[in-house]
Amino acid sequence: MGERFEEIRSRLAEKLLRYTAEREHIEYEIPGLLIHRITRPTEPVSYLLPPSICMVVSGAKRVVLGEEEYRYDAHHFLLSSLDLPVVACIVEATEEAPYLGMRLELDMEALLEVVYDPDVVSFVEARSSRAMAIGEMTAPLLSSFERLVDLLEEPDHIPVLAPLVHREILYRLILSGQGARLKQIATIGSHSHQIARAVTWLKEHFTEPLRILELAALIGMSPSSFHQHFRTLTGMSPLQYQKRLRLNEARRLMLQGLDATSAAFQVGYESLSQFSREYKRLFGLPPSQDIRRLREEGVAQRA
Repeated sequence: MGERFEEIRSRLAEKLLRYTAEREHIEYEIPGLLIHRITRPTEPVSYLLPPSICMVVSGAKRVVLGEEEYRYDAHHFLLSSLDLPVVACIVEATEEAPYLGMRLELDMEALLEVVYDPDVVSFVEARSSRAMAIGEMTAPLLSSFERLVDLLEEPDHIPVLAPLVHREILYRLILSGQGARLKQIATIGSHSHQIARAVTWLKEHFTEPLRILELAALIGMSPSSFHQHFRTLTGMSPLQYQKRLRLNEARRLMLQGLDATSAAFQVGYESLSQFSREYKRLFGLPPSQDIRRLREEGVAQRA
């Protein structure tokens, strides 16, 4: 990666260690920024990953979307251009060399502005592709993240400067190998933009029965085209996506103290046995055992 890259990475690691000295997961005043320090490999945790760039300063992380696995480290970043239900775990972390990571949720309004800025290089509209990808971390992109972290020392300047650095990060992503992937989501009328609308609907209505014909009509696609492009982008069918949303929400409710039966019915299940069966298939344990394990291990459902 080069000497400059390692210098930036080393400085950034020192800063993240300082900011995470007392807590593992920290949300700061900078909108959408989450910083992690983990000192051990973790068990897989399921959650909904928003459109984000996830980067590692030290250690490594594995994310599974559908049947596909994505592994990234200090030399690579993970890009998600849709809300995606994933299963993830830290695979490299020790007390001496902890996992240090950052997640920046993408500002989609800013992305639209950057994509259509006349000074930004135009990209040929690409066909729908997976809404998650691994990219190569570069020194300029890493430097942008360092400047974002540096703003934590000047909180009064965050409202003005953080959006500018965020736009720079988006700009560098667009010019990277991920530019077309981001543009396809931001381009109104594209298949990817239509699927993004469907994902938004599913997030807001996941407790309701899923009617493919009505949802496809809502976003202006035929049912067969909707199925095809949805699976291409998310790695799963609309029904599987809805199930992940329901099960993740039920898990969150049970961690807050709700019993399994109430949680199942609250997220839209009509059969408790079906809920328990699908819950175990996704999380590896029946609801009560899984919640007990999470509480004992103190596993946080964070990205």
